[in-house]
Amino acid sequence: MEEQNNENQLNIELSEEIAEGIFSNLAIITHSNTEFVLDFIRVMPGVPKARVKSRIILTPEHAKRLLAAMQDNIEKYEAINGRIKTQEEPPGFPMNFGGPTAQA
Repeated sequence: MEEQNNENQLNIELSEEIAEGIFSNLAIITHSNTEFVLDFIRVMPGVPKARVKSRIILTPEHAKRLLAAMQDNIEKYEAINGRIKTQEEPPGFPMNFGGPTAQA
């Protein structure tokens, strides 16, 4: 019988509420000398006000690890699905997404 090494195993719980996720179409990243702050925001077309839906605070080391993990995952995604096209946007927030302004 083989013994399993459970010392390096991490048990991660994911609640149903968190598993649903939060949609974000804008992220603002700020930093100090001790932390990186990632604010995830949902901007609605034609609405000039938006709320931060989630905030993640990371140490600089973990921010760099996140960057590497994201790059690795994007490379794997693009290898299967093709290159992700990005559109260069002018500075500022995309308040109306280029579509018509909402009217009531």
